[in-house]
This record gives sequence, structure tokens and C-alpha cells, in this order.
Amino acid sequence: MCGIAGIADVLPGAVDQHTVHHMCQAIVHRGPDDEGIFVKDGVGLGMRRLSIIDLSGGHQPVFNEDRTIWIVFNGEIYNFPDLRRELIERGHSFRTHTDTEVIVHLYEEYGSDCVKKLRGMFAFALYDERNRKLLLARDRLGIKPLHYSLVKSRLLFASEIKAILAVAPVLAEVDPQGLLQYFYFGYVPDPLTAFSSIKKLPPGHILEYEQGKIMVRPYWDFPKYGTRSPRSENECLEQLEHLLAEAVRIRLISDVPLGALLSGGADSSLVVAMMARAASAPVKTFSIGFRQSDFDETRYARKVAEHFGTEHHELMLEPDVVQTVGTLTSSLEEPFGDSSMLPTYYVCRLARQYVTVALSGDGGDESFAGYDRYRMHLRDRSFSWIPQSCRNLYRDYLHKLTPYWMPRRNYAYSVSLPWSERYIEGVSLKPFQREMKLLSPDFAALGQADDPMQIMRDYLESAPAEEHLDRVLYLDSKTYLAGDILTKVDRMSMANSLEGRVPLLDHVFLEWVTGLTSEWKLRNRTQKYILRKLAERVGVPKEVLHRPKQGFALPLVHWMRHELKDLVVTALTEPRTMQRGYFNPKGVRSLLDEHFHGRRDHSARIWRLLMLELWHRNFLDPLTLRQIHRETSAVGEIL
Repeated sequence: MCGIAGIADVLPGAVDQHTVHHMCQAIVHRGPDDEGIFVKDGVGLGMRRLSIIDLSGGHQPVFNEDRTIWIVFNGEIYNFPDLRRELIERGHSFRTHTDTEVIVHLYEEYGSDCVKKLRGMFAFALYDERNRKLLLARDRLGIKPLHYSLVKSRLLFASEIKAILAVAPVLAEVDPQGLLQYFYFGYVPDPLTAFSSIKKLPPGHILEYEQGKIMVRPYWDFPKYGTRSPRSENECLEQLEHLLAEAVRIRLISDVPLGALLSGGADSSLVVAMMARAASAPVKTFSIGFRQSDFDETRYARKVAEHFGTEHHELMLEPDVVQTVGTLTSSLEEPFGDSSMLPTYYVCRLARQYVTVALSGDGGDESFAGYDRYRMHLRDRSFSWIPQSCRNLYRDYLHKLTPYWMPRRNYAYSVSLPWSERYIEGVSLKPFQREMKLLSPDFAALGQADDPMQIMRDYLESAPAEEHLDRVLYLDSKTYLAGDILTKVDRMSMANSLEGRVPLLDHVFLEWVTGLTSEWKLRNRTQKYILRKLAERVGVPKEVLHRPKQGFALPLVHWMRHELKDLVVTALTEPRTMQRGYFNPKGVRSLLDEHFHGRRDHSARIWRLLMLELWHRNFLDPLTLRQIHRETSAVGEIL
């Protein structure tokens, strides 16, 4: 596990080792153990290493036998022992025991299609000296990040945007469309970022750079949904258990201490159950809780730990919330609106005191229909009997005449929409923008010219699925999973130099799950039906499985009205905030007034606005000042 960075240029001497080193220094937290740099013929590859496998011999960059192919790699390839044996039989010789070297020899055999052979999480850059070609690749689900920028004919790439900005601060030009998507969804979906000249390489894609030009193309997508219906529940469970047990087992390969993040939910508990079965010693598990009992899940995590005999560690949090959000928004290169990044950060920090690798249960909700909105979505479809003319009448005329304070006013508007628009609105802040005008007129107008919701419509339309449920599972897997969940886990774990592994997103396992017909995922009102059945089968306590879903909940409402109140009011109402041109002062004041007077709980929406402003203050503004200083210094030197 590590962070990678680099540059490629058409001019042979245009890249130097110092510049690549400077990029690597910006991501030391991703790999505190080692640094490696390769520079030749206008190409520079750099990496920071967190040693996991082959601790003494795994130095990167790694090269082939005649040193014409070089690679820097971030991630883990879990099927590398099998690939290594196959490649040795084909005549390749290995100088290390790392999974990284396997990719080099696979490239010699299969070219860019080598990525299709890999089972794991990865982002890598591979330079083919003979063909003067650079290949960038990102894993199928987007577990590992990769960003790039092509400026004229010069390509910069890195695991994190801050490494690109470290050597090209001029690229810190905000992309209004990226920020508009953040406002609507709480994250910036790929391929956009918060910066107009920097893009994310989408999951399941490769980028090929030759002669100053790039080509980005997909190599994987989800197979068709709903093609598999096992003959019996027992048959389904047998196959599911076999595939998940294998996905967990291959993720236990490590030369350093390994454990699991245990939230007390069904998914993480199931992963721990599978680990306990496969491990030769007690599994190390980690949980955090809050003093407010409504948000504390440690009792459930403790039951799981006791049942499976884990070496359990837990921490009751009383965090300095103001200081924590300041620290995190200083390190996050994009605004990020998922407040569960706080507990994720703390549980990763706890785990890192004992282990270097931790498995988690992320990905189960998008694969097995675990979110309440899936059940609500199917229920709301029952309103399809309402004639379209009545829907249009309400939406176009009556809604505007309905008093704002009338209960379920927004719900009635939602019912009037087609099912796809109803779902997309449900995962966005568009209804609140329509009601409260939170955005300034100029910023909101950008959404009329280039609708940020269109990316969601495109995924729904292109989904390889017939059922509505399967189509929204595909949509969320392509957007929310990669843009929010996996981004959060990667950034918070890497901030603590902890490697996270996600067995529920093993692509072999996931392809089988995708093929299951929808009744195995959502049956009547039971979400994650077959996964819960498997958890029962392997011994997860029933009180853990049959309780309301909390996710990684935290007392945000309490914080907003107490510890964070002064920061919220100051940050969201100061003149400099409004001068940025994003927010409508009247709409923001209405939002805060309703929340602080207890009329409605707007904590999640306030948090989203707060994270945008704090990102500007703590990450972007200091970066801009440094850029101005550098440019001024450069002018002084010229004069």
C-alpha cells in the first residue's frame, strides 16, 4: 500500500527527480516507510510506501528483466501467487516477492489488458520505455484513487490532488460544476473534481498516454443484473458463503499485523465472523462509540466480539469537534459532506495503534439493497396509479400555491415526479434548493445550463438491468459508493497510514451477487435479505442483525446546536463567505433559523454548507496564498 505520483512529458529532459520527490512529499502519510523515484526520457514515477508484503524486498519502482518496463503501484493484488506461478511457467523471472512485480510481467504478456487479470484494489502507473507509453489504471470499484491533469502535452498524476498542486499550484482553479455537484450530492462524482483542470480516472478505467495525448477507456463494468435465481435458499447460501469466505481469506495475506473495523452492523459483523473462521489466532477488532446513547453502537460490536472471541478494542469519543473538522478540512483536497468521516477517522486512528491493515464491511448496502431509500423507493412506486395530468397539475401550479409550512409539501412534489426523478431528487439537495434558494442566483444558474443531476440520469439509463431496484443499485455503485463511501474510507485510513481492505467489493464475489434477482436482496420489507440469512448461518448474534440501521451515526444534531454552533454561524454568515458567490444569504439565514429554533432538523444540510466553506478557508485559501507568493517571488527574480 502506498501513494503514487508522477509526470510524463514529450520532451526528454522535461522532468527531474526533485519535482517528483516534491510530489511524493505531499503524500507521505500514505506511505511513511519508503520512497522510490524513477526518471528517464521525460517520464518520472514516484511512490511513498506503506510496507505490507515483502517488507525487505518490496522497494518501488519495480522493473522487468531488462529494465524497459517500470511501475509504481498502490494497492493489493490478492491473486498474485497464482499469477506469479503462471508467469514463471511462461519463462518470466522474479527478483522480489511482491504483488507489484506480477503486473510488470503481465503487461509483457497482455499489454494494457493485463488489468483484467488482476483481483484486488489498485491504482498504478506503468511506463513502457520501448513504446514510449505510460499506462495508468484504477481498480474496478474505485477503492484506490487516481487523479490526473493534462496541461498541453504534459501529464501529471497522483493518488491525491494535493500532490499535483504541490508542483502545479496554478491548477488550483475551482471548477464551479464540480462544486455544484458537491452541493447536490455531498461529494464530487468522477470524472470531475473541485478543480477544472484536474480529473479523476473513473473506476474500471485505464488511461494511455502517448506522444502528448491521452486516451481514457473502460475495461470493466457490472455484468447484467438479475440473471441468476438459485433453485433454493440453501443453494443460494452455500454459493454466497463459499464466495465470501474466499474473498475474506485472500485478504488475510499480510506480513504485518491485521485486524477489522467492527461497527456492530450486519456487514462488518459478517466479515469478522468469516475472519475468525479463517484466522489461526484471535482477530483484532476495533470500535468507537459516543457518550450519547442514541448514537452508541459499541454494545452490539461488543456482542459480536465476545461471540467470535476477538481481541477487541474500543474507544468512547468525546472529541474536540471544532479542532477535528479544522484538521480534516485542511487535508481534504475537495469539499466532502459525509459527516461519518469523523468516526471513520477516529476508528482508523485507534486501529493503527495495533495493526497496519484492517478489513471493513463497506459495499454491502449498494450490493444487497441495504439503504432504507431502496425500500421506500419501491413503496413510493405504488403512486403510479395517479394520472400524469394530476401530477403535472400539482407540480406546475398547485405546489407553488401551497404554504411552505404545510406538512409533507415536498413529499407531494416528489410523488408527482416520474420514479427515476423521484429517486435522484431523494439522494440530492435539489428539493431544498427549490424550497429555500440556498444557492446564489448566479451559482444556481450554472445548474440550468449544465444540470448536475444529468450524471445520475445517464447511469440509470445505461444500467445493465431491467428492474427498477437493480437500476438504482447500479447508479449508487457507480456514484455514491466510489465518490462518497470509498473516498471516505481511503482518505481517513490513509490519513492514519492504515490500509483498508473491503472483501464485500471483491469483483468475483460482486459479479455473482449482481447476477442475483432482486428478491434475494430486498424481500418484502427485509433489506439485504440473503446476506442477513448468511450472517445468521455463521453465528452473528440475532440482536445485531434485527435492529434499526444506523450506519456510522454520530450526534450531529447535538453538535450543531452546541459545540459547533458558533463555528456554523460565523462561517456561514460572514461577509467573506457570501462574497465567494456560492450561497444566497437569505436562504442560508432561513436554514439556520429553522434549525436553531428547533422547527426542523437541518444538521446534515448545514454540515454540507459548512464543509464547503471550511474547505475554502483551510485548504484552498492557504494554497492560493502560497501560489501568489511563489508567483510574486518569481517576478521579483525576473526583475
